[in-house]
Amino acid sequence: MGCGRRSGTLHVVTPLDQLRAAIADAAIALGQQATAEEPFVATLERPKRPEFGDYSTNAAMLLAPKLKKPPREIAVALGEQLEQRLGESLKSFEVAGPGFLNIFLADHWHRDTLAYVLDQGEGFGGGSASGAPERILVEFVSANPTGPLTAAGGRHAAYGDALARMLSFAGHDVQREYYINDHGSQIAKLGASIVARSRGEDVPEGGYEGAYVSELALQLVDATDPEPDSDALAEQGVAIIVDGIRETLHGFRVDFDTWFSERSLHQDENGGAISAAYKALEAGGATFASDDATWLRTTAYGDDKDRVLRRSNGEDTYFASDIAYHLDKRARGFQRLIDVWGADHHGYVARMKAAFTALGDDPDALEIVIMQFVNIIEHGERASMSKRRGDFITLSDLISEIGVDAARFLMLQRSHDSTVDLDLDLAREQSSENPVYYVQYAHARIVSVLTKADVARVGEATALLPLPAVALEPAERALIHKLLSFSSEVDDAVTRRAPHRIAAYALELAQEFTAFYRDCQIVGVQPVETESFRLGLAEASRRVIACALGLLAVDAPDVM
Repeated sequence: MGCGRRSGTLHVVTPLDQLRAAIADAAIALGQQATAEEPFVATLERPKRPEFGDYSTNAAMLLAPKLKKPPREIAVALGEQLEQRLGESLKSFEVAGPGFLNIFLADHWHRDTLAYVLDQGEGFGGGSASGAPERILVEFVSANPTGPLTAAGGRHAAYGDALARMLSFAGHDVQREYYINDHGSQIAKLGASIVARSRGEDVPEGGYEGAYVSELALQLVDATDPEPDSDALAEQGVAIIVDGIRETLHGFRVDFDTWFSERSLHQDENGGAISAAYKALEAGGATFASDDATWLRTTAYGDDKDRVLRRSNGEDTYFASDIAYHLDKRARGFQRLIDVWGADHHGYVARMKAAFTALGDDPDALEIVIMQFVNIIEHGERASMSKRRGDFITLSDLISEIGVDAARFLMLQRSHDSTVDLDLDLAREQSSENPVYYVQYAHARIVSVLTKADVARVGEATALLPLPAVALEPAERALIHKLLSFSSEVDDAVTRRAPHRIAAYALELAQEFTAFYRDCQIVGVQPVETESFRLGLAEASRRVIACALGLLAVDAPDVM
């Protein structure tokens, strides 16, 4: 959806890479020592105000201790070195503050940069995986199959899916997995709740009260059966609920490669995966017995206290199941495991990392992302959500209210470690105040412009590499810089596991295009070389907006 696939093993040298290399070469020419293992690395940042240059670097201040000269003096020498290396691509430079070097790039550099972006095609920004590509399993949502998927579960779904899309675009081999918690006390309570509703009774303490339970009772319980089988009804109810969750997620543009049953960990002969986990831990001397229970010595691996694996009554804990599950993940050959958990699981992180270490694995290969809550706001009021009480907003209801695009974008707009207040009134607005509408409208506007110019004309313009030597307006230069930054934004978003950075980038790019559209005539402008350049710039903007939205699984419409 919007992005071409690029191999992560292919390193593409960007114009910014070339600029950084020129700065490093200039520093070495002035006396800086550097090796392949320890290269010279200086910051290269976009100043907040255009009068301070296209980029600014602190290289001179880093060189000062080595060269034993004032940073401002070194900055002048550094700028002169860059003049030799960049030639006509460098317009000028100036020294600012304690020794920052502000770099002003010529129109020639900007034209070559746009040509680079166009030449990369639909795959621009991809293949940026740091180091060797990995085989990664992203496990997310994994909501208990005791009721319909809530809007809160939708945030997990949007995040995990967007993260998987970004990792794949960066060049990794990624699979998505849903862990079905279909074993344990919550499943027994579901069965008991179905039986109670079939008799017209209140559900037992801790049971499930939603209307969906009564619907399951009508669907599953034979009215002539005086003693319904609670366990069988729970199993059948889970199957129906999981089918509903699967359908809802598919409609939310989230599809899983595997649906893993927790119950399967307990069903094999001799305890199956659970037994294998105990044997692996015992072999490493990580378990001990106390008070007729089996414990894992997690304090030896950084946890604040030891944890029970098997209770004195012989019942395995959820922790034991989780260890067996992760042992199974490891056996399937994944190099990195990413678990997306709810805020109420924060206390489980240390013990799971400890168990992973006890199994002989690198704890850094297990990443646990803790998601914060999502609040649904309407008319300034916050809705409460509880699956047990039955007063929750389902993801299906949310989609019906505001659509998939708005739901996904607004859920992804904030960092996973921040609470989201999803305002339904804002989501329904068709105005610049609604960020997803604003970005989608920018894409539709570009399509309209390109359609007006004619497909053949656009193809002709984007095929002109190198691009014609035309003088550029400030809005054109600013848009080119924003386009070029897409690669680093993707890389940063992947490294930080932060899809919200892509949402922010898409909005900023849409704003830069809107400014360009306001300030620069595109179709029909003279000379024709200027029209060609601006058509190429519009097409590059369309591609990158579509790709950014695609990483979020949000549509890039041609019309609004």
